[in-house]
Amino acid sequence: MKVIILCDGEHPLKDQISVEVNQASLLIAADGGAVTARTLGLRPDVIIGDLDSYQPTGEETAELVHDTDQETNDLEKALIYAKKRGASEVTIYGATGKRLDHTLKNLSVLLQFNPVFSSIRIIDRFSTIRMIESPFRENFPLNTSVSLFPLSGRVEGITTKGLKYPLTNGILENGIQDGSSNETVIKRVEIEFKKGDLLLIINNQTDRF
Repeated sequence: MKVIILCDGEHPLKDQISVEVNQASLLIAADGGAVTARTLGLRPDVIIGDLDSYQPTGEETAELVHDTDQETNDLEKALIYAKKRGASEVTIYGATGKRLDHTLKNLSVLLQFNPVFSSIRIIDRFSTIRMIESPFRENFPLNTSVSLFPLSGRVEGITTKGLKYPLTNGILENGIQDGSSNETVIKRVEIEFKKGDLLLIINNQTDRF
C-alpha cells in the first residue's frame, strides 16, 4: 500500500505531487500540510496532528485525527497512522524548506522510520532523499547528481563504484569529509559501507520553480 504524506514545509510543485497522489491509496496531510493541500487543490483523506497550524472548518471530507502528543511531531504522527493503515511505501512532500530545525527533525524522523517501511523517501523541488542500506545497487541515468551524507555524523568503510569521485574503504564524517555533489559515470551505482547511517540524495538535473 502506497501512502503520500504532505507536510507544512516548502510547497511541492502541483504536477510533481499530483502524479504521486494519483498512484497512491492514501493522502495524509500532517497538520499545516492540509493548508498546503488546499492551496494545491488536493483533497487529503486524513488530516492529522496537534492542529496548531490547521484550524478545522467543520466542512472537511477528510478524517480528522487530533493528536496532542508533544513527544512526536506531525510527520511522526502521520507515519504512525500510515503504518497502522498498512502502508508499505511512503513518499513525503513538504518536509524540507522554511525552518531549518524542522527540516533537520524530519531527516531524523526519516532515519527513525526507515526500518518500518519497505520504502520511505522525502521529495522536494530539488531532490529525492532516502536512507540506504549496505550493500546498495541501483541504476541511474548517466551524469545524475548524487550526494552522500553521514546522517548520524560518521559512516565508516564506505566504497563506491559508478561515481565520478569514488571512495575505497573511506570515511564520511560531518565537518571533515562529506560526499556532496558527486555524479554517476556509469548507470550502475554500487555503494557498500561497514558502519553508520547513510543518506542518499538524488539531485534534480535542473532546479524547478
